[in-house]
Amino acid sequence: MKPDFSRFGRHVLEIEKEAIEGLYQHLGDDFDRACQQLFDCKGKVIVTGMGKSGHIGKKMAATLASTGTPAFFVHPGEASHGDLGMITEQDVVVALSNSGETQEVTTLLPVLKRMGVPLIAMTGKPGSTLARLADVHLNVAVAKEACPLNLAPTASTTAALAMGDAVAVALLNARGFTADDFALSHPGGSLGKRLLLRIEDVMHSGDGVPVVTEDYLLKDALLEMTQKGLGMTAVVDKDGKLAGLFTDGDLRRVLDAGKDVRTAVISEVMTRGGITVNPQMLAAEALHLMEERKINGLFVVDGNHKPVGALNTQDLMRAGVL
Repeated sequence: MKPDFSRFGRHVLEIEKEAIEGLYQHLGDDFDRACQQLFDCKGKVIVTGMGKSGHIGKKMAATLASTGTPAFFVHPGEASHGDLGMITEQDVVVALSNSGETQEVTTLLPVLKRMGVPLIAMTGKPGSTLARLADVHLNVAVAKEACPLNLAPTASTTAALAMGDAVAVALLNARGFTADDFALSHPGGSLGKRLLLRIEDVMHSGDGVPVVTEDYLLKDALLEMTQKGLGMTAVVDKDGKLAGLFTDGDLRRVLDAGKDVRTAVISEVMTRGGITVNPQMLAAEALHLMEERKINGLFVVDGNHKPVGALNTQDLMRAGVL
């Protein structure tokens, strides 16, 4: 008989959902004390744990670090062989162990106590050695594991992961951490690109900007558009200020109207005014504007309304903003 994998999977998810729901009763004074201790930390948050708890600890440290709380993970086994030197009196240690009796972790306790380093424990056993000796204990106990043998860490690691996220996000809110702050620690990711890139970083500038004057013949303006390859050209007045623009869409309308592209003057067929942006605007804002107005390109102007750049959706796509 074919195994009913979906039924097994739903059973696991149901147990893990119950494990997370069970954490609500543990969010009280101890949670507030733990968050306050981390919020007040003058050094770094050191997260440690062994085995599956260690994997959860690494994720917790990474989440803290990326949301405004400097943190890193220290393997408890390595800590006993020199890495304890990474920990200072200014730091706070967060130790994860479902049993609260993991030898590699409890071995560190006398040294941490001697150093006077604040200790936050995250265990499923409030009466365990680690829980009793910690300054603050976060209870992540679960009724049972999702493993049918009740052995493999499953629901317990899910609960610890969720509690770690709750701590990190609570601190994020307390610090007033913003999307811009987040982007600074993620400059290589798509979010960083969306939040940090400005128009001046992606626009065409200098000779790459298609520009003609109002007295240009349309056929010559089309040559400028072809050479610059942006599907549009800026049209400037005698002072060099943007008077309007001409796009591929305008060309279709000219042809539909039966005008002679060889003799028409650009000032007669251009779109006057037009939507413009400044070089300091975020590229993500430009993308939103283009999507909202259903346009494919923008001209960038300086404080005197003179065109200094141009960009289109392809430029934003290449930059990873789109």
